[in-house]
Parts: sequence; structure tokens; C-alpha cells
Amino acid sequence: MELRHIHYFLAVAEDLHFRKAAERLFISQPGLSRQIKQLEEELGFPLFERSNKKVSLTKAGNYLKNEFVLTLKNINDSVQHAQLLNQGIEGNINLGYVGSAMQNVIPSLLHRINENLPNLHYNLKEMENPEQIDALLTQEIDLAFVRMNQVPSGLKIKPIFEDTFSLVLPKNHPINQSNFKNLSQFKNEQFILFDQSYSPNYYAQVMQIFSDSGFIPSISHNTVHASTIFKLVENNFGIAIVPSTLQLGYQMNIKFIELKKIKQRTVLSVAWNASNRNPILENILKLI
Repeated sequence: MELRHIHYFLAVAEDLHFRKAAERLFISQPGLSRQIKQLEEELGFPLFERSNKKVSLTKAGNYLKNEFVLTLKNINDSVQHAQLLNQGIEGNINLGYVGSAMQNVIPSLLHRINENLPNLHYNLKEMENPEQIDALLTQEIDLAFVRMNQVPSGLKIKPIFEDTFSLVLPKNHPINQSNFKNLSQFKNEQFILFDQSYSPNYYAQVMQIFSDSGFIPSISHNTVHASTIFKLVENNFGIAIVPSTLQLGYQMNIKFIELKKIKQRTVLSVAWNASNRNPILENILKLI
């Protein structure tokens, strides 16, 4: 088996069409079919089920497709890392994060990286929680900063920052820090919340806050973006509950009341893939 066989197999596995895959690979369709047949003979089992109407992956073929994608990525990453070392650069790390992590955790980590690993390249990408988990599984990113307490098998997670919750109100709202008593004062208000898809665990915590306050909230809007929540609050479409660190970095006509007395806290965690072979990953985890 050679690398070209893997490339040919993945092209057909992606297109599920020999002619289209052959055109993309700039080889003849009979030539591609011959290469796939050789690979199947080498392996001792079929990769595709063929009929006049369609091509589909066998169970074994589907498994190998996923494994070969990761294998090629590891090869490419190894070559890229070697190229960086040749240029005097220590390596590259890809970080995913939810927006609130950028308020304090990510900047603090970047300062540590610059101090301890000055020749390291890093890439940052703001992503929703589920999107980060998918990217960890495919090793598209090396580290994820998420508001979750559980991750799929093969991933590891560690809590790194605990935060309070805060109410977000329009600037002209009659209740402020001085006359705030408890959340039940807002039982007739419309609420704007992070969508459940943002993090089921986070959403459950927020709903428990309402339950402990003795009412079920009327929810007018759900979103996954803090800036959208704040804009809706600013324009009097409702009020919100968010992690307190989101007070930083936004200049809008809104105000915050920190809910210090409630028991609920929201936790930011770092997650990574246990099988990730990026040689820099262990150093970054130590800095965290």
C-alpha cells in the first residue's frame, strides 16, 4: 500500500462516484478503478459496494475512510512541524474558544505563551461549543475552551475558570444594584438566553436559577452570540443572564447586576483529544 492508494481511495469515498473522483485526480476512470481494485486485493476485503446505479462504502471501507483522514492529517502536521523547526519556530497550536474565554483566559494564556514559547505560532478561532467538540475529534483544533462538563470518549476535559452569573438590563431599567433584591423581581420580564445548543449543561444551570427563584421564565429570544443578546437588551427586547466576565469588552447602553448570592457558577473548561500527536500540546497544557 502506498500513499497514492490512500489518496485515490479517499477521493472515491468522498465522491462515491468513480468518474467524478478520476476527474478530480486527473487520471482515467479505468486507471482509478484498477488502483482501487489493487488496494482491495492487498487488504483482502472490499472497500466499496458497486452497482449500476450507485457506489457505497462497505462497513470496513467507512471505518478506513475515517482512519485514513486522520493518518494523512498526522503526516501533513508532522511535515509542517518539521518545516517550522527548520525555520527556527517551535511549532503551531490551533485554539478554539467560546467568546467569553477571550475576556480573560485566552489573553492570559497568550501572554504566557509569548513569555515561555516565544517562537510558537498559534491560531485562534471563535467557535460554538458543539463545533469545538467536532473540531477536536477531527483534530482540526488542538485545544478547545468550552462551557461543558462532559465530552465524548477519546477527549479529555479540565475545568480552569469559575465565574458568577450576572443579570443584563437596559441602562434605563428601574432596578439597579442598589434596589435589587432577588431574581423574582423579574418574573414578568421577557428573557433573552443563550440557546440550549450553546451548552446543554450551561442552559440547565440557568434554568435551575429560575427554578430556585420560584418562576418559569418567559423567553423571547435564544441565540449563541453574546453581542446579539446585548443588542436585544439594549433595545428593550428583554433582559438576560450571562457569565459575569462578559461585562468586559462591550460598550453598550446596558448594565449588569452580578448574582453573587446564588449557588450556581458557570465553569470554563479546556478540552483536548487524547490521541493528538502535536508535540507542542503538552507544553501548552502545562502553561494552562
